[in-house]
Amino acid sequence: MTDLAHHTLEGPRSGAPLILGPSVGTSLHVWDPQLPALARTHRTLRWDLPGHGGSPASLIPLDGSARIADLAALVLRLADEQGWERFSYAGISIGGAVGLHLALHHPERVDRLALVCSAARFGSAPTWRERAALVREKGTATMAASRPGTWFSQPFASTPAARALLDDLRATDDAAYAACCDALATFDLRESLPAVKAPTLVVAGREDPATPPSSARELADAIPGATLLEVAGAAHLAGVERPEPVTAALVQHFAPTTGTTGTAVRRAVLGDAHVDRATAATTPFTAPFQDFITRYAWGEIWTDPTLDLRTRSCITLTALTAHGHHTELAMHVRAALTNGLSRAEIGAVLLQTAVYCGVPAANSAFATAQRVFDELDAGNA
Repeated sequence: MTDLAHHTLEGPRSGAPLILGPSVGTSLHVWDPQLPALARTHRTLRWDLPGHGGSPASLIPLDGSARIADLAALVLRLADEQGWERFSYAGISIGGAVGLHLALHHPERVDRLALVCSAARFGSAPTWRERAALVREKGTATMAASRPGTWFSQPFASTPAARALLDDLRATDDAAYAACCDALATFDLRESLPAVKAPTLVVAGREDPATPPSSARELADAIPGATLLEVAGAAHLAGVERPEPVTAALVQHFAPTTGTTGTAVRRAVLGDAHVDRATAATTPFTAPFQDFITRYAWGEIWTDPTLDLRTRSCITLTALTAHGHHTELAMHVRAALTNGLSRAEIGAVLLQTAVYCGVPAANSAFATAQRVFDELDAGNA
């Protein structure tokens, strides 16, 4: 029997290695929304937890002794199989715990790290032991009723994407799910966070009851230089419920170089449809300009990790309002929503411009933003 977790590989063989870890009860398909953007520039490996998706349950101790270190060892075996001495890593929930363990215990292997709806400590050990015992006795189906309210906010819980992930949960091996609970019961890296050396992105869903924003802030405050993104209108599986801001932040964080990465960030922020239209309209005359903004604006400025994408959107909205560039402003109102700003936050930015850029400029900007919102609500964008 193989000692490798079930996994898939996508993206260019020459791309920088990137490993994506799932959450308990889901399969590697939990990364489907982010995969197209990340696999444009990275050799992307997604893996299934033991007993989840296509991985055998036997990959983890089933006797109550499982630890996060056991799961981290599975990831290292996958990396070794690919010949990757170093790799970037993003993980959701327990997948993030695995990444945190790797960054602390195998820092020479981890290039960059993203922790999505994760924590340095997940609740209390007795709670996880109780869940493990319940699932061993009654199966993972007992968890299906409570997951919609944990994984997703109420409006999203009835969507096809949500139902597909619940099917993954029901198909998960009972003993392996319980073993993952055992691993989380003993996991606590709070005191070690300042020792993380890998550049780290932390993502939180503002409505996440499992790993609330306070857990994300604990990570971001303690890990040197970490960046924090809080996603409005999203619960525990924020990357599924609100894929646009999560994808854009990950593309920026893992951007390896300029050039093709500039294209990836441009697509993540502005959307494929816009970039495809701009590319299709390119002429020999305008081609140098398109190349310029892709390399310079998107490949160097927007990928600079000093400012996060939300902050960059705030600055861009202000500048475009001040100069009256309404067509570009409409485009960047959409981009700001993608980068995690709420409509109320966009309104607050425009109100700020009324003070410092003038009431007429802000008046036109509010009208432009309202037109964008109306188009989105009507499904015309």
